[in-house]
Amino acid sequence: MIVEKRTSGIHHITAIVGNPQENVDFYAGVLGLRLVKKTVNFDDPGTYHLYFGDEEGSPGTIMTFFPWPGAYSGRTGAGQVGVTAFVVPEGALTFWEERLTKFNVAFEKTERFGEQYLAFDDPHGLHLELVSRSEGKNSTWSFGGVSAEVAIKGFGGAVLLSGAPQKTMRLLTDVMGLEKTGEDGNFIRFRAASDLGNIIDIKTSAVGRGTMGAGTVHHIAWRASDYVDHENWRSHVQQSGFEVTPVIDRQYFNAIYFRESGGILFEIATDPPGFARDEPKDIMGKNLLLPPWLEPEREKIESVLMPAEVRVLKEDEVK
Repeated sequence: MIVEKRTSGIHHITAIVGNPQENVDFYAGVLGLRLVKKTVNFDDPGTYHLYFGDEEGSPGTIMTFFPWPGAYSGRTGAGQVGVTAFVVPEGALTFWEERLTKFNVAFEKTERFGEQYLAFDDPHGLHLELVSRSEGKNSTWSFGGVSAEVAIKGFGGAVLLSGAPQKTMRLLTDVMGLEKTGEDGNFIRFRAASDLGNIIDIKTSAVGRGTMGAGTVHHIAWRASDYVDHENWRSHVQQSGFEVTPVIDRQYFNAIYFRESGGILFEIATDPPGFARDEPKDIMGKNLLLPPWLEPEREKIESVLMPAEVRVLKEDEVK
């Protein structure tokens, strides 16, 4: 018998991009997110792993990146997250239209399930959206020209492009515990319990197979409330017929991974311990943090990483 479980929503989304300074300038400088952790890909220590989110890097707000300078571009398609949506406070979309225009970021206005979206790409081709909603607490972080009143709260959700949409939809309801809430054209919407990172839209029409590279999402991670819940999730996913990795210590959360039937790489990550475990909250993201087992290699690692730091962009400088 498979025990019913329900994830509260998205924990984080991880993507591959290009130049790390361009990545920081866009997500911190333009979008106003906080760089909450500057570390490396533990499986490839010559590559940064950069985490952006709200002031604390709360689950449901965390966008993470592997920047590969000079990387070839990927192709968004089946087996991937097609679009990552961020949510802003009600009434804030006008500010964001003006801000994207100010930074010469081309955008389109689209509608899905009765909601208005601003759709645009980051500098490396990653597909993003902004949507305004009342639910979810406002961010307390402000930076550059983005005040807390209009700042990104966290994830609005994601659009999944599956190679087997019906199987992916069954996984979302029967394994992950999301609820189907509606249909709009060739999209079907699902909802998790949290008030951030809670909306998943699946595109049911056929799309070409995606290829991994800069401008594509590597994986989407779902929330487990604690370590016991995480172990239960591993058993639950295994009993549902999927091959699951052992639990992996990612320093700021524990992780398990499995690939669902539509080709999308899923992770389940613990809410604890969070990003303040190895540095004070007020300076998170300023220094390169390494796990204990990589600390002896710090000099070598730092020698191959390109400099990347948060800075106020010239468009936001007070004249």
